[in-house]
Amino acid sequence: MAIMVSTSLLSGCSFKYSFSGASIPPEVKTLFIANFQNDALGPANLGQDFTDRLKEYYQQNSSLDIVDRNGDWSISGSVTNYSVAPIALTAQSAAASNRLTIAINVVFESKKDETKNFTQSFSQFADFPQNQTLSQVETEKINEIFEKLLLDIFNRTAANW
Repeated sequence: MAIMVSTSLLSGCSFKYSFSGASIPPEVKTLFIANFQNDALGPANLGQDFTDRLKEYYQQNSSLDIVDRNGDWSISGSVTNYSVAPIALTAQSAAASNRLTIAINVVFESKKDETKNFTQSFSQFADFPQNQTLSQVETEKINEIFEKLLLDIFNRTAANW
């Protein structure tokens, strides 16, 4: 009996909830993700790789259907920064670590609620020891940064955080 009451109470909620913490209005069923442009001096496939990972993330963490155009929600943008800089200088003025930073500009549009629309830059980084070159750690660090960026973007769009 308690299960039936709980189920009927939950069915009256105005948002879909998932185990990922997503809180997506029930009228939002589809998502269009445009190919992200690479406007930074990074690997040529960076924008496409980010686009693919973003689509996968929403497929795994929401009930939204990814569509080729005209979604209830749409996400577009570009990679605006890809840079490496030394951090944690030592007494000999040599970098003890290096920091890879990636910034993504995101344009989010909702056909169902235009008050949710936004344009925002998201930036994340990953550090690596100075005795390693970027080419040695690049794939691993890009994946690490993408995971952080994906979570930030998902939380901003679907989790209402």
